Amino acid sequence: MESIRELCRILILIFIFYPTSTAITAQGLNHKHDANPNLIKMLDTISPFQPRNVTFHLPPDPQISPTKVPALFVIGDSSVDCGTNNFLGTFARADRLPYGKDFDTHQPTGRFCNGRIPVDYIALRLGLPFVPSYLGQGGSIEDMMKGVNYASAGAGIIFSSGSELGQHISLTQQIQQVYDTNQQFILNIGEDATADLMSRSIFYISIGSNDYIHYYLRNVSNVQSAYLPWGFNQFLADTMKEEIKNLYTANVRKVVVMGLAPLGCAPYYLWMYGSKHGRCIEKINDMIMEFNYAMRYMVDELNQELMDSNIIFCDAFEASMDIIKNHDHYGFNVTANACCGLGKYKGWITCLTPEMACSNASNHIWWDQFHPTDAVNAILADNVWSGLHTNICYPMNLEDMIAQKQND
Repeated sequence: MESIRELCRILILIFIFYPTSTAITAQGLNHKHDANPNLIKMLDTISPFQPRNVTFHLPPDPQISPTKVPALFVIGDSSVDCGTNNFLGTFARADRLPYGKDFDTHQPTGRFCNGRIPVDYIALRLGLPFVPSYLGQGGSIEDMMKGVNYASAGAGIIFSSGSELGQHISLTQQIQQVYDTNQQFILNIGEDATADLMSRSIFYISIGSNDYIHYYLRNVSNVQSAYLPWGFNQFLADTMKEEIKNLYTANVRKVVVMGLAPLGCAPYYLWMYGSKHGRCIEKINDMIMEFNYAMRYMVDELNQELMDSNIIFCDAFEASMDIIKNHDHYGFNVTANACCGLGKYKGWITCLTPEMACSNASNHIWWDQFHPTDAVNAILADNVWSGLHTNICYPMNLEDMIAQKQND
């Protein structure tokens, strides 16, 4: 029975990844396709996934530092989701092995990785515990005051990006959850203490990939006819700008905005575009570089417009390409194939069972179709923190941002 369920799961995922029609209306994009009204019903009735409240206790970490800020709050997609989607009706889930096989507990937690995600390493740098998911945390105000992770796999800047995978918490909805958290703090510790907490805490935003993976590159609602890549990126940057302004009204002042990694090098697109010798798909990477440029410019504008704000932009594309080009230096000898998946470059079908995974993820750059391994996440976090391997943050790295505010 279990094998039949697993087969159904694979077949449905193939159907999901190659939809013939999708009902999506983006904020500000007034195009519509014919709806597929049975899709969500299929998720509810056929999906073998069951919600899992994954809990874990971490051992003391020798790398943990003295506390530098009160809390770390995380907004984003599967690049930083630590368990939100465990509680949602969606195919975008990482609550089963082999996800988490190299994590501290060697158990899946909802992280789309073999081990830690970047914000886990950032939390340790800040002297904070790993940040729990908003839907998975126990509700203790004391714990929430050290940080909350709102990220949801499949989420995009556009409200409905990724909706064909099932439920997710979009960027706008995550901002609303921040407001809800803010209100809980006010009720428990008062307005002044809440304003101080929010202004001194770090907000880490990593989102945008799904607006390409599940929207623009699929040409949903014929969006490519309405927007050239540069216009689409401007739309995304303008939308992000307004959402960060919304955070500012909740007294958020310290923000890390992550750029996108080179999607054109992801195993899924290497497989889809028939890459030769693992060469990255340049036309996709060109779009991503434009997105990052637009985001960096947007961050510059916000720093000028918002009094007392300290917003930095970190270019994950630069960091990732440095790793790919200098893979021998970093100890990676598998640069194109994912550790877990099926098909050429392991990019055809995503990671579903432990048998699909390689024995050693640490020498791979890619964990699955779209997500890097724990080893890559550690390098990325080092660069966000201090530019240890390559400078990717502008106008300064996270360590300098914190030191600057402490010295003011």
